[in-house]
Amino acid sequence: MAALPALFIPKFLQQNPLQDPQPQEPQEELELAKMAPTSFSEALTTILESLADIWSNFLVHVPYVLTSFVVLLVTWIIALVIKHSGRRIFKRTTSRKSLRELLVRLINIGVWVLGFLFAAMVLFPGLTPARALGALGLLSVAVGLAFKDIFENFFAGILILWRFPFEEGDFVECEGVAGRVEAVEVRNTAIRRTSGELVIVPNLFLFKNPCEILTDRIKRRVDITVGVAYGEKLAEAVEVIEEAVASCELVREEDPIQVFPQEFGDSGIDIEVTWWTGSTPVALRESRGEVVTAIKDALDSAGIEIPFPYRTLTFKEPLSLRGEPD
Repeated sequence: MAALPALFIPKFLQQNPLQDPQPQEPQEELELAKMAPTSFSEALTTILESLADIWSNFLVHVPYVLTSFVVLLVTWIIALVIKHSGRRIFKRTTSRKSLRELLVRLINIGVWVLGFLFAAMVLFPGLTPARALGALGLLSVAVGLAFKDIFENFFAGILILWRFPFEEGDFVECEGVAGRVEAVEVRNTAIRRTSGELVIVPNLFLFKNPCEILTDRIKRRVDITVGVAYGEKLAEAVEVIEEAVASCELVREEDPIQVFPQEFGDSGIDIEVTWWTGSTPVALRESRGEVVTAIKDALDSAGIEIPFPYRTLTFKEPLSLRGEPD
């Protein structure tokens, strides 16, 4: 049989089935093999060359680093000057301390933001203001999502300071927290209880919940209830109580004193007594103590009985009383 030309023989017949195909290495592995060091000295030389390149690049960027630090130093000096002189400047425009503090803090925040942006553009010469603002916007979104509660308290503090519902020294009460405001910061408010404890309250808590400002005015109304026995003359008792309250020094003379019989109590007639005094908790306690003492002395002097609690017992069947045994 004549041999066929190789052109007409299929490829799978031209290959020897008993011979293993030669594996072909990828081109990347060949290149890495050529780049791999063949000895320890060559590897050490490569490391030293890399460190030398890093050091040279660092020396090239040293002026930019120093200039950026100088920019931050100037920013800190400007913020410090604004912090100390801004209060005196804004004192001429507004008398509200909280509003002055808010304006100074907002200006400081703006100065620091501009300072950091300028320092970043100096440190990275290819950074443009548009790219810096874009990066700042993305960073602010990420930070806002990560620190949601902090930013909520921050903006609540700005609204509280802007609307200035209370100042340092005011007495407030909010959801069981009552005391004197010692400091109103951007994120927290420090409240000193009348018993001495210091409570740090998040501004969002004060912003969302009803908050009573006890010292919003210089005066507050106080009311107590006085009991008079049923056998006494009610009109005379009302007159005696009103004169006793009017004689107290801590009762405001320009505001009315009101004494009204209120209801029939268990042991006598309950009389409601109201008057006006100072707005601080201490002023309320002092005035209440003075008025209670004056009413007690006046009723005793007039011979009007302040009844003890009476109890009347009734029995279904009459009781027989027996004398003492012989």
